Amino acid sequence: MIDVVVLFFLFGLAAGLVRSELKLPAALYDSLSVFLLLAIGLKGGEGLAQQALGPLLPQLGVVILLGVAQTLIAFAILRFAGRLGRFDAAAMAAHYGSVSVATFAVGVNWLVTRNISFEPQLAIFLTVMEVPAIMVGIVLARGLGKQTDWPALAHETFLGKGVTLLLGGMAIGWAVGPEGLAPIKSLFYDLFKGALALFLLEMGLIVSRQVGDLRQRGVFVVAFGLAMPLLSGMLGLGCGAWLGLSVGGVTLLATLAASASYIAVPAAMRLAVPEANPTLSLAAVLGVTFPFNILAGIPLYYWLAMQLAGANL
Repeated sequence: MIDVVVLFFLFGLAAGLVRSELKLPAALYDSLSVFLLLAIGLKGGEGLAQQALGPLLPQLGVVILLGVAQTLIAFAILRFAGRLGRFDAAAMAAHYGSVSVATFAVGVNWLVTRNISFEPQLAIFLTVMEVPAIMVGIVLARGLGKQTDWPALAHETFLGKGVTLLLGGMAIGWAVGPEGLAPIKSLFYDLFKGALALFLLEMGLIVSRQVGDLRQRGVFVVAFGLAMPLLSGMLGLGCGAWLGLSVGGVTLLATLAASASYIAVPAAMRLAVPEANPTLSLAAVLGVTFPFNILAGIPLYYWLAMQLAGANL
C-alpha cells in the first residue's frame, strides 16, 4: 500500500497541474524544513546515546564513505551522461547519496513481519548517512577551483542551516538520551509524519510548476531513477557483508544505500543551493526510486543478501 505522505505529494502535484489556487505560506514551508531536519537529528542522537561508541565508530566511518561514494558516482553520471548543469547535478546527486526515512521504515516493517532480525545500529546509520551527501553536494555545487573562497565554503558546508540542524539535533539527542527527550517526543516524534505530509504537499506543488523541465529529460530521469538504486544497493550489500552484518542487517543497509532522500536533502539543498531546480530530483526520487524500492527493491536486496550469506558459508 502506498505511503500516505506520498499521496500528499501526488495531491500537491495534481493540484498544481490543474492550476488550483492551493498554496502553502512561505513561512510555513520554511518552518516545516527546520522541524524535519531537527527531528531527524534528534532521532539519530537518541540512537547514538544507547550504543557503545567504540565498536560503532569504524562502522560509521564505512557508511559515511559509502554515502560519499554514492554521491560522487551519481554526480558523475548526471553531469556527463545526463548532461545536467553543475547545480542540478550536485543537488540530485546529494538526494541519491543520502537516505529515505520512509524507505527505511518500510524495510524495517518488511523484515519484522517475517521475523528477520537486524542490528540496532542501522537506525544510527540512517541519520549518519544524511550528512555526508549534503556536504558533498554543497561542495560539488560550489566547485573546487582555484578561485574558491575556502573560508566561505567551509562555513557553508559545515554551518549551513540544514547541516547545522541535523548535527545540532544529533548532539542534543546524544547528550540527553531517551529520558531527556521524553518531554518533547510528542512534538518531534508524534507530529513528524504530519509535518512531512505538509512538506511533500508543497514539494508536489513545486514540481507541478516546473513540469516542462521534466518533459525535456523524462526518459533519462526514469532510467536514472531505476539504475541508481540498483547500483547503490549493490554497494550497500558489499559494505554490509564486509562489516559482518546479519542477513537482515545487510538487507537494511542495502535498502538505505538504494534509497534517496526526499526530506532532509530537499530542505537542505533549497537552503544551501537555491539555484538548483527541485523538479528533476523529486520526480526521480518520488516518482521512480521510492515506489521501485518498496515494491521490488527490498525483496530483491534480501534475496541477494541471502545469496551472499550462502556464498560465505
